[in-house]
Amino acid sequence: MTEAVPEPKAEKVSALSPRALVIGVLCVVVTCFVVSYAELLVGKIQIGFLQLPPVVVGMLVLLLGVQALAGRFSQKFRLKAHELFTVYVMMLFAAMVSSRGLLQKLIPLLIVPNYMATPENSWKRLFFSHIPKILVPWNPDGDPKQDVSTRFYEALRPGETIPWQLWIVPLILWGIFVALMFTSFLCLAVILRRQWVDNEKLTFPLVQLPLEMIRGDAATSIGGRSMAGTSGGFLKNRLTWLGFLLPAFMFGIKGLHQWYPSIPDATTDVDLNAFFIAPPYNSIGFFHIYLSFAAIGFFYLLPTDLLFSLWFFFLLGKVQEVGAASLGYEPETMPMYGCKMFIGYQIIGCYLVLVGYMFYAARPHLARVWQAATRFGSRRPAVEQEDELLSYRTAFWGLVASVLLSALWMTLVGMSYWLALFEIVILLFVIALVMARSTSESGMLMTETSFRPIDIYRMFGDVRQLGGANLTGLAFLDGLWLRDQRGLILTGFLDSMKFADGVRVRRRSLLGVFALTLVVAIGVSGYLHISMPYKYGAVQMYGYVYQANPVWAFNDAAAVINGSRPALPFWATLNFLVGALVTIIMTT
Repeated sequence: MTEAVPEPKAEKVSALSPRALVIGVLCVVVTCFVVSYAELLVGKIQIGFLQLPPVVVGMLVLLLGVQALAGRFSQKFRLKAHELFTVYVMMLFAAMVSSRGLLQKLIPLLIVPNYMATPENSWKRLFFSHIPKILVPWNPDGDPKQDVSTRFYEALRPGETIPWQLWIVPLILWGIFVALMFTSFLCLAVILRRQWVDNEKLTFPLVQLPLEMIRGDAATSIGGRSMAGTSGGFLKNRLTWLGFLLPAFMFGIKGLHQWYPSIPDATTDVDLNAFFIAPPYNSIGFFHIYLSFAAIGFFYLLPTDLLFSLWFFFLLGKVQEVGAASLGYEPETMPMYGCKMFIGYQIIGCYLVLVGYMFYAARPHLARVWQAATRFGSRRPAVEQEDELLSYRTAFWGLVASVLLSALWMTLVGMSYWLALFEIVILLFVIALVMARSTSESGMLMTETSFRPIDIYRMFGDVRQLGGANLTGLAFLDGLWLRDQRGLILTGFLDSMKFADGVRVRRRSLLGVFALTLVVAIGVSGYLHISMPYKYGAVQMYGYVYQANPVWAFNDAAAVINGSRPALPFWATLNFLVGALVTIIMTT
């Protein structure tokens, strides 16, 4: 009887395929154009702002269809699994950068203080003296509504050109800050990967759909092993087309209704607020039921106890709102967020306990990271680090350096170094960490928090004493990083590294893919995000981007500077303790 010879392990391949990079760059450009025009100009088509952007799935399906047709002529035209993966990752980051992940929040912030300043809101008196000239394309020593801002919002007049010379220096300086923050996200993702993927074995639901599409339609096997059966399997699967057919029919009906109102509409949104109009039930807040085929598909991959938790705690929040109203209590709303303040502070307590629990559970792994980072005499990385995107030493010290330098950069805006450091630490290690965990474990397509670091500061300090320079810096920081966490780049890094395992790609080769993609995407999208408003007028474009998010940030800072934001009531801190205590009980 002969011993069975173990099958040789397939070698991992590089993501840096020249053919894939060329196709990827072309797809990045197309993705940037599609997302920018759909979200900014059309406004009602939000296809790039989720953690799994719909535009990327659509582009991947289109790419698979094109290569299936081209493959009929020659198999040379068919991309291999790792090449499809490379193109997908590049489109993913292009969509995130073009949407809420960066540019939809950055570009308006640089212009809105000047255009939106009026005698009534006193923004000139409150902010202009604290804004450095080199960080904005307008002159803070001048008046509101300078030409560079009025043409941005109201479009160029015939014969006028875009004042690019005024934008170059601010974009370079803010680009340095963005690079530092993206570096911190990347280094944090590298440190987290082994704990979440290998040790805790999180499912990463948002990776499963594109992985199945790519593995099913790969041209050839890798290392001599089949990736997932037959070529073209995804597009030839009848269940795939059935899955396409149902939402296509539903939204096709809705589209026809828009063009021909006589055609009945297909309801996908039920407004439950219409049924709760009498006190105290009318205090329930925004309460809708949506029919989302994407959510049904992704939630199928999740454990039932996790699904139960998602809707149970949502309803618990609504019960609290109605209960407070029934007692005659009218709670304040969380600054810059839609939830009630007492719920917001419960969430702060929950977040801090969750983060503490995550670090506690990861102690053995973090100890190995610390050991690798501080063992300077070792020339060769440990075996477990050889296939990490960065060595633990590089990731750890890169994270430390990028955080410290990001806080130092914020002093350019006039912020105190220690306040800036506090803000960035809470952003990275509390808010972004919990948002990324919610996506990696529960497949949240849309992530959003309910508080900012300054809301934690209010529990032990008076924000009214921070001064105008600090609060002006906070307005920029809030509008750019601390509100609307959709398109969180940290999640993109984690999903990409998990995805790489499924197609046997060397994670270290992803560094070049990330760098190339972000440079091209920021360049193309940056051009579009500046040129389109000057051509069409931002007042005619998507209102949330140009007249809501950045305006809320400066209005909130103005309320604090003017003294109209009172000290934090004691019951908010009490609710923080309640949220922390309940979370402790649930995790033990």
